[in-house]
Amino acid sequence: MTPWAARLARAAYSTLLRVGTPAYLARLWWRGRAEPPYRHALAERLAHYAERPSSGWLWLHAVSLGETRAAAALVEALRARQPGLRLLLTHGTATGREAGAALLREGDRQAWLPFDTPGGARRFLAQFRPSLGVLMETEVWPNLLREAQAAGVPMVLANARLSERSARKGERLAALMQPAAASLALVLAQTEDDARRLRAAGAPHVQVCGNLKFDLTPDAALVERGRAWRAALGRPVLLFAVSREGEEAPLLAAWSRATRGAAPRPLLVVVPRHPQRFDEVAVLLRSAGLRMARRSSWADTPPPEALAADAWLGDSMREMPLYYGLGQVALLGGSFAPLGGQNLIEAAACGCPVVMGPHTFNFAEAAELAAAAGAAQRVPDLEAGLAAAMRLLAEPAALQQAAERSRGFAAAHRGAAARIAEAIVALLPGRLTAPA
Repeated sequence: MTPWAARLARAAYSTLLRVGTPAYLARLWWRGRAEPPYRHALAERLAHYAERPSSGWLWLHAVSLGETRAAAALVEALRARQPGLRLLLTHGTATGREAGAALLREGDRQAWLPFDTPGGARRFLAQFRPSLGVLMETEVWPNLLREAQAAGVPMVLANARLSERSARKGERLAALMQPAAASLALVLAQTEDDARRLRAAGAPHVQVCGNLKFDLTPDAALVERGRAWRAALGRPVLLFAVSREGEEAPLLAAWSRATRGAAPRPLLVVVPRHPQRFDEVAVLLRSAGLRMARRSSWADTPPPEALAADAWLGDSMREMPLYYGLGQVALLGGSFAPLGGQNLIEAAACGCPVVMGPHTFNFAEAAELAAAAGAAQRVPDLEAGLAAAMRLLAEPAALQQAAERSRGFAAAHRGAAARIAEAIVALLPGRLTAPA
């Protein structure tokens, strides 16, 4: 690949983004109807700020809720090593920004990461002048990395992962993506396979540090609340965790057949991945003839009508430990359609065994390790997944053993936060304590 080809690819990419900026802003405004935080501080999406420029930040970008929750363990480890650091936390989604607010201390700053145009990236870096930038997992933005390199800001890709599918896509866009990967000062990969693919994609300095999500500690109070609700129900509970579009309807059809005549009939709990789909999934549950209760309709204690319901809709945010405490076994959303699966580590840490479909390419090694440890089992499709879950619910001894293996699996792989924090601190130019 020649420098000319790289320049041409980035110019074409930048032109497309500039042309698409009005549509991008319109989409954010549209999403803000259901999720008002998307309409907050829209000027930041184009890197326009009211305050004066500053400097001396450790900048960490966690695009959405999953990355932000993983970043919590890293932020804690960084503060232990740099107690006075000034944290600039950026996001791309409303759920990520809402969760990130809990990580801030006095003197920290939170902002949207701007759209990846050259001008937006330059204005962002001129506004905050970070001493070092940390991008979480897969956030490789060509213009942002190019402008960071020009501004002398070292960039780290932390908790990095790259699936085979994404690697193949990257090969088709090599003229654009390879220079971006090559500009990274350090890549801290989750697994050896991720590291191999990231090196092939052009990253020059790659280390394997493990997966930050193993270092997350579920909220014990939420887990216990979920278990208390299960006890109050007095019947088995099956959780469909972080479900995605196209998965709920086939499950409900199979559920009707699998539970016909069951006594007691298990409670089905469906927790959709995206909050904008809560109402849509509620309609699906009612259309399936199920008496449905919405988690958002009560505070700390389910009312009698909820305890008697056939299904619950998990339409609340930041309560996954509660749902994993409530469920005795979980079907893993995103794994039954070709969507790459969801993070199963939190389920394991809460002692909730997982049944997963064939599509777990976004979390390939974690899925394989969980299966090998007996914390998860793989099935070919949703109907087989439901059958496997129902068998497990019917065998208390096997269910208890699977729960214990789940907790053991989660505990055995901790330590990534400390390793990643050490690598980042080694790159810092000094203690990030004083404003400009």
